[in-house]
Amino acid sequence: MDLDFSGKSALVVGGSSGIGNGIARAFLARGASVEVWGTRATAADYAGTEGSDLDGLAYRSVDVSQSGAIEAAPVPERLDVLVLAQGTVLYERREFAMEGFRKVMEVNLMSLMACAAKYETALAAARGTVIVIGSIASIRATKGNPAYSASKSGALGLTRTLAEAWAPRGIRVNGIAPGFVETKLTDVTTQNPKRRAAALAGIPAGRFGSVEEMAGVALFLASPLSAYVTGQMIVADGGMSLS
Repeated sequence: MDLDFSGKSALVVGGSSGIGNGIARAFLARGASVEVWGTRATAADYAGTEGSDLDGLAYRSVDVSQSGAIEAAPVPERLDVLVLAQGTVLYERREFAMEGFRKVMEVNLMSLMACAAKYETALAAARGTVIVIGSIASIRATKGNPAYSASKSGALGLTRTLAEAWAPRGIRVNGIAPGFVETKLTDVTTQNPKRRAAALAGIPAGRFGSVEEMAGVALFLASPLSAYVTGQMIVADGGMSLS
C-alpha cells in the first residue's frame, strides 16, 4: 500500500541528515509538506554532506541543546506529524564526565520533551502523531556510553507516558528503536573493519539497516494503518536484540 500524506504537514527535528533526513524525504515523496530542523545556519551548509538531501524540504536552524532556541521557533495552528529524530553521542569515555553526560542528555532527552510540549496544541488540533527515534540502547546497555544509554531509555519512558497522557486529545505517540543503521552517527563502528565484523556477527539478519527501512516504520506509525497503536517503541534491528 503506497501511503498518501497529501495535505498533511510534518516537522522532523534532526531531519537534516541520517535517519531523520530519510524520514523527512519519505513523507515529502508521499505528498506532505515537510520542515526539518538542523544545527547549521542554512540548508546550503549541508551541501555535499553524506546522508543529507534537503531539496524540497523547508529548513530551519534550531540548536535543540538550547531551550531558548526551541521556544523561539514558530508554532503552526495544526501539525499532523512530529518526528523527534535529534541525537548525539560522545565517544572515548567523554560521557563519563558530567559535562559530556549533560550535553548528551540535553539533546537526546530534554529536547524531546521541550519539542513535544511546544507542539501539543497543534498536534491535538490535527489529531496528530508523534514519532520518537529511540535506539536499541533504549532496551539494552551500551558499555561505553552511559549518557546515550540513559537518554534513549528515557526516550522509551517518555514515549509511553506521553502516549497515555495525550491519548484523550487524539494524539498518538510511538517510537522507533533502530539497531545498527549506516549513518554518520554509527561511522565509528561501520567504518572500522574489526568493529564492523563484530557488529554484523551479532545481527541475525546479517546486515545493517538502512534509513529507508526506518522511514518505512515511521510512515506506518503516522498512517491510518496504525490508528490503534500508541505508546509503543518498535524495534527495527534485524534481530539484534533477540539474544
